[in-house]
Amino acid sequence: MERAHKKLDVWKMSIQLAKAVYDLTGRYPKEEQYGIISQMRRAATSVPANIAEGAARRSTKEFVQFLSIAGGSLSELDTFLELSLALGYIKAEEKSNIDGMITNVSKTLAGLIRSLAAKNN
Repeated sequence: MERAHKKLDVWKMSIQLAKAVYDLTGRYPKEEQYGIISQMRRAATSVPANIAEGAARRSTKEFVQFLSIAGGSLSELDTFLELSLALGYIKAEEKSNIDGMITNVSKTLAGLIRSLAAKNN
């Protein structure tokens, strides 16, 4: 039996985003292992994890709440990405690539939230 979250495009997109963040942070300085690397990876993996947890909930209200948490993790990731550029850990092009992924996941997430809210009212 396939889990409900695995059918969601936004979940699939967020898995790709998390993978891209792991790949990117794998090139950061080793002294950041327990700093920004850990924070970025946690924020990135939080997105698909919260989508999955929300999809497993019984109520639409709970699902929307978990989707909102996933959105917050995207904002957190965006902040760490900006900091990474400022610290010289990444190039502008690398930031732009991840920014695009964050934007796409965010828009898809917002659309799903709107759709669920409309069905719930």
